Amino acid sequence: MASGELILRLFVSVLLGGLVGLERERHNRPAGLRTHILVCLGSALIMIVSFAGFSGTFGFSGDPARIAAQVVSGIGFLGAGTILRQGGFVRGLTTAASLWVVAAVGLSVGIGLYLPAVLTTIFVLGCLWLLNKIDTSGADHHRKRQLWLRMKKTPGAVEQIGSILKSMDIALVSMHLAESGPPGKTDPESMELTMAVNIPVDIEQTEFMAQIMRLPGLLEAGMEKSKRQV
Repeated sequence: MASGELILRLFVSVLLGGLVGLERERHNRPAGLRTHILVCLGSALIMIVSFAGFSGTFGFSGDPARIAAQVVSGIGFLGAGTILRQGGFVRGLTTAASLWVVAAVGLSVGIGLYLPAVLTTIFVLGCLWLLNKIDTSGADHHRKRQLWLRMKKTPGAVEQIGSILKSMDIALVSMHLAESGPPGKTDPESMELTMAVNIPVDIEQTEFMAQIMRLPGLLEAGMEKSKRQV
């Protein structure tokens, strides 16, 4: 394989993987730009090595798909790391699927099938964009809010919050957990949670906050209108 073609394949894999990763990064997903680029680039390189190493180029013969086939099953372990269980909610399935597809795109680029790789990337971006638009249009019956909590570190605290959200049919969009307190002065016994939620219009905010205020170990709580859909 010529050096120019090799460089082109690796570059295209970085570009296509980066496009999907950028979309996931914009929505604050567990696996973003760097992860998708690395998966796609690594898959492309594995496909190149597999094809060159077992097609007789270096005196070896065998099934060129032997090494590449392990990517399909191996990527599942990385995808599983993006799936998060937060209380009664499971998040990260779409990102795990995008990693799996990006791995397939990398394999396609690695063997030189540029058209299927480009078309697949376009389809993936189109599906993610379209589904996000559908979710946004369907959110007219919900109010987007940013919930901030500071509470003591107690076993099952996050699960209790998830139970409240589930019982009131409130969708958890994202959650960020951090140590409580300013930098250098964190309180090891407390934590801060910032959550983006979609509250149905038929649910009173005061009712929801009343449930939150009953949480054991709660120190502070606040809610404001969310600036954007994440």
